Amino acid sequence: MATSLTDLDLLVTFLEIYRGGSLTSAASRRGLTQPAVSGQLAKLEKELGATLFVRTSRGVTPTPRADDLARRVGQHLDQLTKALDPEPALHGTVRIGGAAEFMTVRGLPALAPLTRGGLRFEVVFGLANDLLADLRAAKLDVVLSSVRPPAGFTATPLTDEEFLLVGPPLLARTVDRDLLAQDPARALEHLPLVAYSGDLPILRRYWRSEFGRRPRTTATITVPDLRAVLAAVIAGAGVSALPRYLAEPALAAGSVEQLHHPEVPPLNTLYVVTRGATTAATDAVVEHLRSRDWGVL
Repeated sequence: MATSLTDLDLLVTFLEIYRGGSLTSAASRRGLTQPAVSGQLAKLEKELGATLFVRTSRGVTPTPRADDLARRVGQHLDQLTKALDPEPALHGTVRIGGAAEFMTVRGLPALAPLTRGGLRFEVVFGLANDLLADLRAAKLDVVLSSVRPPAGFTATPLTDEEFLLVGPPLLARTVDRDLLAQDPARALEHLPLVAYSGDLPILRRYWRSEFGRRPRTTATITVPDLRAVLAAVIAGAGVSALPRYLAEPALAAGSVEQLHHPEVPPLNTLYVVTRGATTAATDAVVEHLRSRDWGVL
């Protein structure tokens, strides 16, 4: 049998199938799709010229050839994997909560590498205060919170969200640029708003931070997902304040324009929060998030 790096990868997949008893569990452990695992197994069987597993209703059953191969390569592959892996394998499930938009766009991609080391995640979406209540009740292990938690929690600043006031080009053209420079709140007050909720939490914060007062316009659309807010803005329903990580692709594409350019953009700090005694798996997740270079979102 050849000894290329590709073959080593095939052997690692083989060993996961052998030890887990199914292609599904091997795919989960390796962070691959089941068709990819099936393809690797087929390639290895072709190279060896032998069938390694017999499929059953409960998974797969190893053949004598597979038993022999596992005995010969198992220990060596384990030692090689350990030598090449700078972090010890961690096992267990971490229950983590955060805003749906942040977790989908930034949080889950940041956590995904940890699953290759054995960690599993149960992810809950929700508002910060609701998630902190679940953390206090021990229903969650970690929360990524957009509000500073009260006493009793362990909170570390993670990164800052930068909010931009954006609108579709058609509405942007209705803004009087001279008036915008002199009295921006007045220049923008004719624009319809798209909001996350009826009390305009993000827009209200933007207006108070930049203009010293609340918005005078009510929302034409209220939808509890910032990705949907952006979609409505792009479609021309109104303007809104959105975190840079959501707005920037639409800005680059020209489907929205930034309507107001403050000297210091409004920021909101995100915290990684735990409470009480933590496990090694939870500590690893917190450290992984804290050590990441998030930049300004």
